[in-house]
Amino acid sequence: MSSSVGFSVVVPSIGRPSLGVLLGTLVAQEGPRPDLVVVVDDRPGRQTPEDACEDACAAARAAGLTVRLVRSGGRGPAAARNAGWRRVRSDWVAFVDDDVELPPDWSTLLTADLAAAGGDTGAVQGRLHVPLPSDRRPTDWERGTAGLADALWITADMAYRRTALEQVSGFDERFPRAFREDADLALRVTGAGWRIVRGEHLAVHPVRPAGDLASLRQQRGNADDALMTALHGRDWRRRAESALGRLPGHVATTTAGLTAVLALLTGHRRTALGAGLAWAGLTAEFAWRRTAPGPRDAAEVRRMLLTSAAIPPAAVWHRLRGELAVRRRPPAAWPPPVAAVLFDRDGTLVHDVPYNGDPDLVKPVDGARELLDELRRRGLRVGLVTNQSGVARGLLTRAQVDAVNARVAGLLGPFDTVQVSEDGPDAPSRTRKPEPGMVLDAARVLGVLPAACVVVGDIGADVEAALSAGARAVLVPTDVTRPEEVEAAPVVVRDLSEVPL
Repeated sequence: MSSSVGFSVVVPSIGRPSLGVLLGTLVAQEGPRPDLVVVVDDRPGRQTPEDACEDACAAARAAGLTVRLVRSGGRGPAAARNAGWRRVRSDWVAFVDDDVELPPDWSTLLTADLAAAGGDTGAVQGRLHVPLPSDRRPTDWERGTAGLADALWITADMAYRRTALEQVSGFDERFPRAFREDADLALRVTGAGWRIVRGEHLAVHPVRPAGDLASLRQQRGNADDALMTALHGRDWRRRAESALGRLPGHVATTTAGLTAVLALLTGHRRTALGAGLAWAGLTAEFAWRRTAPGPRDAAEVRRMLLTSAAIPPAAVWHRLRGELAVRRRPPAAWPPPVAAVLFDRDGTLVHDVPYNGDPDLVKPVDGARELLDELRRRGLRVGLVTNQSGVARGLLTRAQVDAVNARVAGLLGPFDTVQVSEDGPDAPSRTRKPEPGMVLDAARVLGVLPAACVVVGDIGADVEAALSAGARAVLVPTDVTRPEEVEAAPVVVRDLSEVPL
């Protein structure tokens, strides 16, 4: 069955077994299938070909889904979703998480929601059902997960119009975890004049297992709240319908605890006693508030006592850390301005001589020196990111590669970073383009965000590495560039003189 409204699906994943379950529910849809499913493996490094993401995608392809697997280098769900939707050509992009399950009528209801969306609708939020145990009270973790069902703009099941994503440059990759990145995107989309509506399509979000300290680790999100305030002002919670939560209580509890310790150390015993009693009372109230609605078994009581004492100082610490970070480097609007341009070597800056180990054969492409000089004049950093599989194949030595690179720099001027991948095509690699490793390494060396980098190359692997890293891509085709690579590239120019600066 074909859909009257084209949509693709993007799934950020960290290789959980639930990915296979999700893809299985996509295979089992009774309605239209997506034009494309992009699974973005966001684990750091390059996994072996037998890993969970590869297996799940292979099974879905065998069942008839069109699936692409790309890798984003372990930079968080915001970056992973960007790496996914930038490969999509459908009018709509449905984001789903790798731990949800889609009922058989999900695609039927989704396409009906998209067809009903007005021209000013930038996104359609799905409904979430979180199944809770029927034979006992839910735990604190289960109740927290159930709160997603009523939350605004949750990207566990959210469809965005691709035009709206392009207008605001997608997710802000400075949000490193699955927290607030969805609210930030929605505020920028609505701020650009689009509407976000609730639809009828529904996803099931099971409560995944969590360790005893899961709620403590969640406190890192307080740093993201500081970033939200810096980007959207102090009234962002009202616009996002997000409650302040218990941070004021955590501040009071932490202050009481610190006061008690300091007073005791300085010999003020009465002050220490009063502050200690206040800390104990606030901590006990917090623990009871979390324990009372739950099953109250021994394991849950132990978990609540432990984390209720640790959460207040952790929350305050992460909020202070976030505040200091945004004060030290106030964040600009997303995306950041271009700060660095990274070039492929062979076929882009110099004429391609296969497996060249001879510096005397280096001949720059017309316009290469002029472009690099102009970039340096404007204060932009420049770098080289080059695949040299001849080393792995035994056709070159690293010393020969370095000698050729030195000759390139001698002819075209110095580079601020030179990244070389010696890996061959037959073994897993995190650096060999189209993998993003060299682009990410170059950005780290230069001290800039990957999103502040432009990657210029002559083949699809250069474009793919840029997109996976979150950088901007410019393709300068040559005789070896395939037509489908030109078709897929976001920006194509005829020669280096046309590279947008």
